[in-house]
Amino acid sequence: MALVLNDEQRMLQDSARVFISESAPVAHLRALRDGRDDTGFSRDLWKKFAEMGFSGILVPEGQGGSGLGVVEAGVIAEELGRTLAPSPFLSTAVLAAAAIRRGGSAAQQAAMLPKIAAAELVVALAIDEGVKHRPGAIATKAVRDGAGYRIDGAKTLVVDGHVADRLIVAARVAADGDPVALFVVDARAPGVAIERTVMVDAHNAARVRLTNVQVGADALLGSVEGGAALLEAVLDTGRAVLASELLGIADEVFARTLTYLKERRQFGRIIGEFQALQHRASELFCDIEMTRAIVIRALQAVDEDPVKARDIVSAAKARACTTANRAVQEGVQMHGGMGMTDQFDIGLFMKRARVAQELLGDAHFHADRHATLNAY
Repeated sequence: MALVLNDEQRMLQDSARVFISESAPVAHLRALRDGRDDTGFSRDLWKKFAEMGFSGILVPEGQGGSGLGVVEAGVIAEELGRTLAPSPFLSTAVLAAAAIRRGGSAAQQAAMLPKIAAAELVVALAIDEGVKHRPGAIATKAVRDGAGYRIDGAKTLVVDGHVADRLIVAARVAADGDPVALFVVDARAPGVAIERTVMVDAHNAARVRLTNVQVGADALLGSVEGGAALLEAVLDTGRAVLASELLGIADEVFARTLTYLKERRQFGRIIGEFQALQHRASELFCDIEMTRAIVIRALQAVDEDPVKARDIVSAAKARACTTANRAVQEGVQMHGGMGMTDQFDIGLFMKRARVAQELLGDAHFHADRHATLNAY
C-alpha cells in the first residue's frame, strides 16, 4: 500500500487545515489558558467539529457519523497538532468511539455513538494509575455484586475526565486470572470523585477515584474474556492517532523555524545562510519525512487489522516521539534565547509535544514493546 494519502484523504486534510487554522489558531489555546477556562476547550468549537463531521469520524454513518477510518482520524489529529487546538477529539472521537464501536452492544452503540458524533457527549478513557503508561499494571477491581459489578480503584491522566459525561474504566474482574475488562461508568454516579488537573501544555486531564461504584451488567463493554484484546485495539488506535498529532507538531515547528531562519539577521547576514543551520534543518526535514511514512503505515495497519498492527504502531509512536522532541528542541535553539519566552509560540509546541509523548506510552515504552513483539 502506498505510504501517501489518497485524493479523498488529501481533500479532508485541506478542509481540516483551513477550518482548524481559522477557528482554533494557537491564539485560541492562549486565550483559554490565560482566561483559566474551567472546561479547557470551547464547546461551541466542538459543535462546529460535529458540523464538519470530525467528532464522528469513527462513528458509522448509520449512527450519525462520517463512517471513516483511523487514517482519516490521523489526518485531523495532524492538523490539530499544527495549532495545538484543545478539544475532546482524542478522548471522545477516537478512543471512546473506537471502544464503543468495537466492543459495545447494539444498545450501547445506539445510546452513545450518535451523541458522540453530534458533540453532545464527552467520554474519557480511564486506564493509567501511575505517572507512566502501564496498561499491564491495572489494579482497579471490578467485583461481581448481584446482577452487576462494584468497582474500586483510582486513575490518573484521564484526558478530558474533568468534563466527561461517561468514563470507560479499565478494571480487573475478580475471576480466574484477574482479566481486564472495560466498563462504562456515569461520571456523576455515587462513589465517583473527579479532580481536574491542568497539564503543562494547558490541556486538561483528571484524577479519578472510584469507591464502591455500582454498575449494572449492561455497563460491560464486550466481554470479560475479550476485554484485554479490546483495550489493546483501542489503545493502538489512540497511539497511531497521537503519532499523527506529534507529526503535525514537528512539521509545524519546522515550518515556523524555517521562516525564522529566513528572516532573522545576525552578523549582517540572514542566519539561514549559515551552513551549520542549513545542515541541521536538512536533517530535521529528512527525519520528519521518514516519520510521516511510518505514521501513515501505522494508521493504515490499524484500519486493516488492529491485532497485526501492534508492531508497526509501536514503531510509529516511538519514532514520532523522538522526531517531535528533536523538532521542538531544534526550534527553540534556532530561535535563540527568545525561543524560551512565552512571547513565541515555539515553547507551547514543546510543552504539547512533551505531554503527547507521554500519553499512551513514550518512546521507551514503545521501543520495548516493539522489541518484545519481535521476540528480542
